[in-house]
Amino acid sequence: MAITSPKVPKPSDPQMLKRSQSSAREAWRMFEIIAEFVTATERLQEIQPAVAIFGSARMTPEHPYYHVAEDIARRLSEAGFAVISGGGPGIMEAVNKGAFEGASPSVGLNIQLPHEQGTNRYQDISHTFQHFFARKVMFVKLSRAFVMMPGGFGTLDELMEVLTLVQTGKIRRVPVILVNSAYWKGLLDWIRGQLLADGMIGVEDPDLMQVIDDPQAVVDAIFDHYHSRGFEPSPSEREAELAL
Repeated sequence: MAITSPKVPKPSDPQMLKRSQSSAREAWRMFEIIAEFVTATERLQEIQPAVAIFGSARMTPEHPYYHVAEDIARRLSEAGFAVISGGGPGIMEAVNKGAFEGASPSVGLNIQLPHEQGTNRYQDISHTFQHFFARKVMFVKLSRAFVMMPGGFGTLDELMEVLTLVQTGKIRRVPVILVNSAYWKGLLDWIRGQLLADGMIGVEDPDLMQVIDDPQAVVDAIFDHYHSRGFEPSPSEREAELAL
């Protein structure tokens, strides 16, 4: 026998009818989201192996961080990696510019925003997403390493996303490299001094990240990580990634 509660609105209540109409519209939006995943997968699946580089959209071409990002991207491109950025200005532009001058594809995964993010011109492949989460999934599925230049909330969001996926076994362990030790020192000290000390993370979790300042050393660290196993995920790892 079903138990009713005065806390739960009845299907005939006006507010439930209004919610039902809204839910129907949301259900149709699911087809748009599925189409976005299908289109992105078909267009981008051939660019592997790839490395994603994140960083601030606010850096000008005169800033030292811009030049370091450009240098790293060029070296990765010459080494045979497609290089992926968010497709916009600042560090993203530097990344695409460096890769564009190299031998491998320069890829920009842009996003539609209320205040439109301009697409930089240094891209061999440019793909624009409507939904942030679809874009983030493609970054993870395509990339065999993640390089974090100095950045703000968006960069921190991407960093924590990758660390969480590795920590929970949703993706295999990949190189996560923080560039500019002085910039990241405060965050790393807090992770060890607060999160680790309070038992919020495991003893080995801080070691999921490397801090490297030299551009060539970034490239070398990625190759060192994959030296004994290759870039392609194993069947079990690929199966786990399907659950992202």
